[in-house]
Amino acid sequence: MAESVLENSILVERRLEIEDALHSVIESSMNGPYASAMNLAREILLAGGKRIRPILTLLAYDLVGGQDRNEVIDFAVATELIHTATLIHDDIYDGAKLRRGVQTLHEKHGLDHAIIGGDFLFVMGFGIGGRYDEQIVRIMADTCAAIAAGELKQLQHISDLATTPEDYYEIVRGKTAGPFSSACECAAIIAGATEAEIQSMREFGMELGIAFQLVDDLLDLTGDERMGKPRGTDVHEGKMTLPIIHSLTLLHGEARRNLADVLAEFRDDRWDELEELLVSGDSFGYCNILIHNHLERALEHLYQFPKSEVRDVLESITRQVMTRND
Repeated sequence: MAESVLENSILVERRLEIEDALHSVIESSMNGPYASAMNLAREILLAGGKRIRPILTLLAYDLVGGQDRNEVIDFAVATELIHTATLIHDDIYDGAKLRRGVQTLHEKHGLDHAIIGGDFLFVMGFGIGGRYDEQIVRIMADTCAAIAAGELKQLQHISDLATTPEDYYEIVRGKTAGPFSSACECAAIIAGATEAEIQSMREFGMELGIAFQLVDDLLDLTGDERMGKPRGTDVHEGKMTLPIIHSLTLLHGEARRNLADVLAEFRDDRWDELEELLVSGDSFGYCNILIHNHLERALEHLYQFPKSEVRDVLESITRQVMTRND
């Protein structure tokens, strides 16, 4: 998010509410029978992060007319706990060494401890989110099941040159966009919104989440310190992101064979080759068009609500996603 967005008083206030609530959960656990597990997990929880899912939760609640954020703050915290759990497990799958600028749990404490730390945060998240009614709990469960299915599908397509755009979108909807969508949807439900408002929030989150992941995929290829990980992490891990899928689909003959060879034998000294091939397929431009289209659809859903300070903040967040890759 741009500095001007980050400095918005509403956004600053909501972030502080989230940080206070997270610290409260951590402090409570540190004084109870689960202190050792929380002592492990809090290393990643307190290492920073965008907090975009809980922020979206609070802002969506405000947008649809929620009157008391105390009734939604627990759900917002639950989204961050579950998200952090998925990051810990992601780092294990990927063999990542850093997360949010600090050592990953499995690098610092070993695989067994990291698995326990991630599992603990999942349980904590569901324990807190489970205080809501059956509809909210069902959406949470469906979202987490979709995350797992997305992870499995991504693993199945590692270094798979036959991966299709449809495969990619299925993975992204499960792993990234689904949690954005359910955060906004559940916030609207908790606030007592109408069915039409709930649907608009659900679709807003989905479109924003897809665009967010597309931008991350581009930044991984172009290099950006805001990613919090080395350039080309996805390429080294054999992940089939959309720019690569697009070029594999569009290029033919020698060009496609060269791209397949670069991906199969990728090294840091082959960056220029990879970039040249992706540029020749106009894959960066193609993905930027898709990002713009998804964000425009997100704004269309957002504009179903009357203009307000909160809507302006959500619009600014959406437009900032457009510029993250500029």
